[in-house]
Amino acid sequence: MTEIEKLDGYFRAANYISACQLYLLDNPLLKRPLVKSDIKRKIVGHWGTVPGQNFIYTHLNRIINKYDLNMIYISGPGHGGNFMIANTYLEGSYTEKYPNITMDELGLKKLFRQFSYPGGVPSHVAPETPGSIHEGGELGYSLAHAFGAAFDNPSLIVACVVGDGEAETGPLATSWHGAKFLNSKTDGVVLPILHLNGYKISNPTIFSRMSNKEIASFFYGCGYTPYLVEGDDELLMHEKMAATLDKVIYDIRKIKSEDSSDNVRWPMIILRTPKGWTGPKEVDGKKIEGSFRAHQVPISMEKEEHMKLLEDWLRSYRPEELFDENGTLIKELRGLCPKGDRRMGANPNTNGGLKRVPLIMPNFADYKVDVNNPGSVKKQDMLVLSTFIRDIFKLNEDNKNFRIFGPDETMSNRLYSVFDVTKRDWQLKIEDNDEDLSKTGRVMDSMLSEHICEGMLEGYLLTGRHGFFASYEAFIRIIDSMAAQHAKWLKVCNEIPWRKPISSLNFLLTSNVWQQDHNGFTHQDPGFLDHIANKKVDVVRMYLPPDANCLLSCMDHCLKSKNYVNVIIASKHPSYQWLNMDEAISHCTKGIGTWDFVSNDPNPEIIIACSGDTPTLEAIAATKILKEYVPNLKIRFINVVDLMKLDSTTKHPHALTDGAYDSLFTADKPIIFAFHGYPTLIHELTYFRHNHNIHVHGYVEEGTITTPFDMRVKNKLDRFNLVIDAVNNLNLGDLGTRIINDMNDML
Repeated sequence: MTEIEKLDGYFRAANYISACQLYLLDNPLLKRPLVKSDIKRKIVGHWGTVPGQNFIYTHLNRIINKYDLNMIYISGPGHGGNFMIANTYLEGSYTEKYPNITMDELGLKKLFRQFSYPGGVPSHVAPETPGSIHEGGELGYSLAHAFGAAFDNPSLIVACVVGDGEAETGPLATSWHGAKFLNSKTDGVVLPILHLNGYKISNPTIFSRMSNKEIASFFYGCGYTPYLVEGDDELLMHEKMAATLDKVIYDIRKIKSEDSSDNVRWPMIILRTPKGWTGPKEVDGKKIEGSFRAHQVPISMEKEEHMKLLEDWLRSYRPEELFDENGTLIKELRGLCPKGDRRMGANPNTNGGLKRVPLIMPNFADYKVDVNNPGSVKKQDMLVLSTFIRDIFKLNEDNKNFRIFGPDETMSNRLYSVFDVTKRDWQLKIEDNDEDLSKTGRVMDSMLSEHICEGMLEGYLLTGRHGFFASYEAFIRIIDSMAAQHAKWLKVCNEIPWRKPISSLNFLLTSNVWQQDHNGFTHQDPGFLDHIANKKVDVVRMYLPPDANCLLSCMDHCLKSKNYVNVIIASKHPSYQWLNMDEAISHCTKGIGTWDFVSNDPNPEIIIACSGDTPTLEAIAATKILKEYVPNLKIRFINVVDLMKLDSTTKHPHALTDGAYDSLFTADKPIIFAFHGYPTLIHELTYFRHNHNIHVHGYVEEGTITTPFDMRVKNKLDRFNLVIDAVNNLNLGDLGTRIINDMNDML
């Protein structure tokens, strides 16, 4: 066989296995004519993107072998997971992960049966798929993941296939600029391959209706050298793609070898092939190949004549030439597969836990705020934290496995000290009046896109590194869905033995709802907590440290953790400090506890509880007022750092037992709870607790440009409204009336 013939044979084998996964329960090698019992009752899956991706994977295998490349594959188009399963099966990495799927006729039968089938495997590229770091469900993040994977990975090439439908999403449309943050010496390479097959589910795609000249101009303007590969004749296309990829590797090596990293134009490929290429040309009198009808299953199997159409289609790949009598890929074609870790389905970068090196962490207690008496000193919690983060950069300089991400908010979020040891990543021209920009910077905040910063961080974590996303609390809502998708990924990974744990996805949210005196209503939204609280309990954690020492303890814990989505809500403005470091460590370790310096009796008449920095301040002030008016009132004060300690609905591993909860909150005494976010979240978390005598104050969508204290008043989180609520739940007679009148006068 010539090289082109081998490439075509491998391409046919991948297409055959991909198509059979859609349809077949039995008769995997077509050793007899198809019958009804060979076919799945419900045909579920996608075909349109599959042959084009099989073509790409085939040719990437060729250049991996030819140039000994360290390469991984990211599949951006939505569904079409059968292509990735087919290719990892052919190269052997699938069977290594799933030994029951043997590389013979019986293994093929099992492989086909399980696809998109009850109790089987998903129809998209998923955590179960070897070689994947990108979920093929929600569109738009493939390139951001690719760039994140390439940072600090100088030998890696990330081949990222972008579907032309996916290319129309907002996150993907801005991701093309990610190349402007790759350092040609210290980072790897992202090779975007825009797959233009012409259609989405039932509409044409925008790029596919643009001329080649227009598309080339577009991507040249984005900073790329675009190469076009176009056609539908398989043998000619193999020649074109092989020649193009040789040019691409030449370009990459030339860029990597040059002394200067200025004005780099990375190569990319624009691949035009018909949607559903090599599939049925026409079914029931309607065009399939090259139309939107090829998007999902090209033959519905609803009519008798469909059986012959299916069999003719599958036999067109000539499986008898590709597999031996036992159902094993013939030796000549097996030789096209890379070996060992060079196989894209076995590359350790796609199972990041294999490459993860723990962070070298300073002792967070060394950065403590000295608190001799609670509330005796004010500090900016985020400024204190920034010195700790600075030294994490210092200690991990040699490993180069730590970055922070955020949309141009690092300074605003008071992480000033990190710029003492590193700068912002910026690969374009640097002007004299720019500040803290560098081609070797490790702060990823020069791209004003939450989507891209989040996607890059996810790609960085998924390939074995560490980091966190620092954001304004209100605008983290922009990536709600991305956080949810990552949580789903981790949930499934926890059920897959060969998936090794990766560093947690950490969100550090500041500029929070109670600190927006100059920004106003648009910047006031604490709802990310509600969103995360609904995810699987083995994945999500939420922390609301009340002061700097608690913030240091929480951040240290989160950065050391694995396979979680952690959310920390922090203050960046001057605020009172309550606990010394020993107390903070004890409190954060427990996640919830009584503060004796505010409480006054072990047998309380009322519970004052709080969670969050501002609610803690107001709850302490309210308790002080109550003690002044009613000196004999028995009060227990509880602060909650770990929000899931309250949970009663999902059996969260951090949740208090009912006995422990009742020992803190009692079974029936009134609870006045000052909360950082929406009150309904506390009600939801405590729904099955015994004590329903709970009255929650939090954010109720009242806001404007005003003072921080007025914000609390508008939402009835202030000390005076807390006192009024407490009095209304106590039998204080005339004294109670006087207290309420005095509080209303203060308001």
